[in-house]
Amino acid sequence: MKLIRKRRNGYALLLAASICLTVWLGKAFMLEAVFAFGATSLISLLLLVRQNRLLYAARLICDNPILAVPSALISMPGRQMKKDTEETVVSTFGILIGSKIYRWGLDGVHGVRLSAVQIDKERMYLTFGDASKTMRVELLHGMPGKQAILDAAQKLLCETGVTAKIIN
Repeated sequence: MKLIRKRRNGYALLLAASICLTVWLGKAFMLEAVFAFGATSLISLLLLVRQNRLLYAARLICDNPILAVPSALISMPGRQMKKDTEETVVSTFGILIGSKIYRWGLDGVHGVRLSAVQIDKERMYLTFGDASKTMRVELLHGMPGKQAILDAAQKLLCETGVTAKIIN
């Protein structure tokens, strides 16, 4: 979330600077430069709005956590990658892996959905996606004892409606 916030602040600074330069060059009657910096201002505004929406989604996920872990292993058909990030948060609304957000349940029946959860003694496996693309995330959960695993499975069922398969 820190990286998302940092990018948002950078876009806001770029927008403020380009607006100031546009106004200053407009007073100096340099029309070509005014149009260039005006276009930069417009692009900066669009990037700022997009990053602000990402920050809102990241806050929503972080404020409603089901599980937070330090790293994740992401696999998709044909490739596999490991992400050691500062945070991985599983929530009712999606999953935040570093600065990447995967949200489920937004586009109705045809959108991205959490489809399966498996929990063993050391790891939690989340499978989600839509009809064309499926992802599997492996989390090292670090939950001590069977009762903590059962509590997490119950919370997942209540929050997302997906029954977790517990593997001994």
